[in-house]
Amino acid sequence: METNSKQASYRRSMVILFLTMFIVMVGFGVIMPILPFFAESMGASATQLGLLFASYSVVQFIFSPIWGQMSDRVGRKPVILVGLVGFGISFMLFGMATSLWMLFAARILGGILSAATLPTVMAYIADTTSAEQRGSGMGVLGAAMGMGVTFGPVIGGFLGERSPSLPFFFSGFLALAVAVFAFFLLPESLSQARRQKAKAIRRRRSSMVEVLTALSGPLGFLLVLAFLASFASANLEGTFALFSEVHLGFGESEMGLVFGVMGVVMALTQGLMVGRFINRWGEERMIQVGLISSALGFFSLLTTSSLIGVLIVMAVMGLGNAAMRPAVNSLASKLVAPDEQGSAMGVVNSYNSLGRIFGPIVGGVLFDTLGYQWPYIFGGLVFMLTFGGSFFLFNRNRMVLNTTASYPLEDNAASD
Repeated sequence: METNSKQASYRRSMVILFLTMFIVMVGFGVIMPILPFFAESMGASATQLGLLFASYSVVQFIFSPIWGQMSDRVGRKPVILVGLVGFGISFMLFGMATSLWMLFAARILGGILSAATLPTVMAYIADTTSAEQRGSGMGVLGAAMGMGVTFGPVIGGFLGERSPSLPFFFSGFLALAVAVFAFFLLPESLSQARRQKAKAIRRRRSSMVEVLTALSGPLGFLLVLAFLASFASANLEGTFALFSEVHLGFGESEMGLVFGVMGVVMALTQGLMVGRFINRWGEERMIQVGLISSALGFFSLLTTSSLIGVLIVMAVMGLGNAAMRPAVNSLASKLVAPDEQGSAMGVVNSYNSLGRIFGPIVGGVLFDTLGYQWPYIFGGLVFMLTFGGSFFLFNRNRMVLNTTASYPLEDNAASD
């Protein structure tokens, strides 16, 4: 009976965590089709629009490790609630904005507070799963994010036709509704003993110092991978519209279809397949599959000549991303102690944000100075070199994993 109760509690928690990340990524996707026009109506230039998008990633880079550390000290549930409520309020402010400075204020506030969600949700999954279940849990999280990114632009475009501010109010209301459910139904996953231990360990450690010094620790190569994956994805997202227009003459409808297919493939793969393959092959091999398929996808885009060809290539790249991201998160969680999960996930998310800051910049410079092919040639070469280096670097990490993977996880279930 007690086992059934624990399983029911775990399933309920996973549903709430799924909804949390789905809503956050819906909000991220909602912005894409309407924010440029919304900001332009308030007098924003192209440069100001770029700064508006970049400001979100900059504050996420700074605050993700701070929230991750805080979740280690005070528990996962309070920090998840802060992220959801903060996300909801910031989107309400977006909808009420009447000037450009108000958009910047809402965007920055949203980035600061919503940075609490992803690392803390990943840490929650690490708290409540065994090493064998970890890949499946991270895959479900990835599926929620993929579905959110897929449906967000659709929702934003549909509601935006009725009112430019309606998508923001809709997303904010959903986030606040999920926060209410989480408050009443989500149990705390981190025991009081582990919180006290984290407070003692981290009382004098700066989160930003940890972001920088983590590269020399056991997470170092995984942080580089997180950066490269986000860097390449943002590189592609920032230049793909221009690339497809120049290379194939695509318009907005074709663009929506391409990213929709990629999002659906990622969501289905992460939700239904990734956990099984991680258990069968291990995280390292899944990461390598993601690296090589991403490299081949970047190079193959240059050879496409039709919409069908692009859809096939983007589907393959979606499979690669779906394989790599949950595997990186799962392996990172196994390389640190149970009382450091939030901090580790926060650092990983910081490097993801760092990639989203520099990816569009580098891609745009390459596109403008060398030609439309070069962002994809460069991205493919980076992935190929990383794939080659992974064989050596994983040997180093495997030695660390053998000494840290035996931390007990079962005693860390919600009991508070």
